[in-house]
Amino acid sequence: MLFDSYGRKINYLRVSVTDKCNYACKYCRPEEGVTLKKHEEILSLEKIHEIVKTYVASGIDKVRITGGEPLVRKNIVYLIQLISSIPGIKDLCMTTNGSLLPHYAYKLKAAGLQRLNISLDTLVPEKFSYLTRGGKLADVIEGIHTAKKARFTTIKINTVVIKDFNENELDDLTQFAKKNGLEIRFIKEMNLKTGQRYIIENANAGQCELCNRLRLTCDGKLKPCLFSDYEVNIGELTMTEALDQAVQNKPKCGTYNSNDCMVQIGG
Repeated sequence: MLFDSYGRKINYLRVSVTDKCNYACKYCRPEEGVTLKKHEEILSLEKIHEIVKTYVASGIDKVRITGGEPLVRKNIVYLIQLISSIPGIKDLCMTTNGSLLPHYAYKLKAAGLQRLNISLDTLVPEKFSYLTRGGKLADVIEGIHTAKKARFTTIKINTVVIKDFNENELDDLTQFAKKNGLEIRFIKEMNLKTGQRYIIENANAGQCELCNRLRLTCDGKLKPCLFSDYEVNIGELTMTEALDQAVQNKPKCGTYNSNDCMVQIGG
């Protein structure tokens, strides 16, 4: 088992498989865009599998696949097959914007993915297109219905509550989730640069004293805290050394992250 210097048990790894996304949500990606990693900088699927396998042997038992948008990563189903076959993983899940689930939901379920978190911030098509800078709400709704038919263990809706934008829709979103047998979480908009963060309902996210997670970026950086610039480059150490350094340097409480935006580290 893994414990940090404050006695917190670390058993959760979030794995960003790409910094690319087919959306450009206003709270996730700055208007000027971001500089995408070069192809040769991105971890191969086999390397991701090797890292996860090593870390599961050390005490990680929950893995979440994130992006960017993870479903734009080539051969993502193959990666899910690789990771789901690792002995010791109790929970394998994915966070997605849902737009590509009509094509991928059944394949992901067959590959061993257990749970899904799907982002949905509005039920108004025009507002959805504005927020995502061109996305189609109908694609996400279809993705949700396809995921339901594929029978994932749990499907959660993640809704970012945005001032003067969707606060009047929370009841409608709650009813949509209830009608479709989904769980829903309302998340206040956060700011990495200022350190503004909130406790997320029905989760330990935002509660530093309970934080049990590490983050692996798509280019091989291991980050012990979302709201910190500290990271360990796995390419410069052995995988075990990188893990030990990240765990032991996990801060008691996050401050701010001046280097990344949400799309680059998977939230």
